[in-house]
Amino acid sequence: MLQLKNVSLTLEGEHGKKQILKDISLTLKKNKIYVMTGPNGGGKSSIAKIIMGIYQPTSGKILLEGEDISALGVSERARLGIGYAFQQPPRFKGIKVKDVLELAVGDNTKVNICDLLYDVGLCSQDYLNREIDASFSGGELKRVEIASILARKLKVAVFDEPEAGIDLWSFQKLTETFENLNNMTDTTIVIISHQERILRLAHQVIVVSEGKISEITTPDKFLGEIEKLETDCRCKNNCTFIGGRTDVQCD
Repeated sequence: MLQLKNVSLTLEGEHGKKQILKDISLTLKKNKIYVMTGPNGGGKSSIAKIIMGIYQPTSGKILLEGEDISALGVSERARLGIGYAFQQPPRFKGIKVKDVLELAVGDNTKVNICDLLYDVGLCSQDYLNREIDASFSGGELKRVEIASILARKLKVAVFDEPEAGIDLWSFQKLTETFENLNNMTDTTIVIISHQERILRLAHQVIVVSEGKISEITTPDKFLGEIEKLETDCRCKNNCTFIGGRTDVQCD
């Protein structure tokens, strides 16, 4: 479905050019859920933006169903069936929630916009006619944007930390929605997350660190490695609480 071949990215920063991604090669298949995780600043969001066309690769190729889309911009990739939910969604002053969802749905009569809102934990009666302005919290904005992504019949759907700012009940609905999307469509789903419950949805976990893919593994193996690291932590194991203070002794 989607391939990144030897993709690198260099951006201009305050102190000159900086290489963000280094020779990334990745194959993402239809009807699979991939969760990208790893340290902050490791390059996860940059890979997502490369897929969407927000960033153009400095070198390498991006192929969608065998077609080279490396030089295409955001709008062109959106028309080809790639969607992206931002970590910090934009606000649309003067536009109502129903306007955004109806635009996303288009002529797809099988999609019910009330159901879309329910799937992301919002009541349609409370939100359909609300203007997307400064009164919206970050979590509300995030859920409306995710609903708009779910409305489209996508080949590739990318979600950048979709759980951010979302309450527990909405988070439960969100994980169920990802599962339903995977069960009912052939969409390739890419989620950037550190949450265990989202990691467990993955067919594969992609670990990104220092601009490279350091590992592609299963959720069980990845979470098992994290648990072992926590268990083996010498500082934690040798920490004793004495007289109201913590004394740490490391080997």
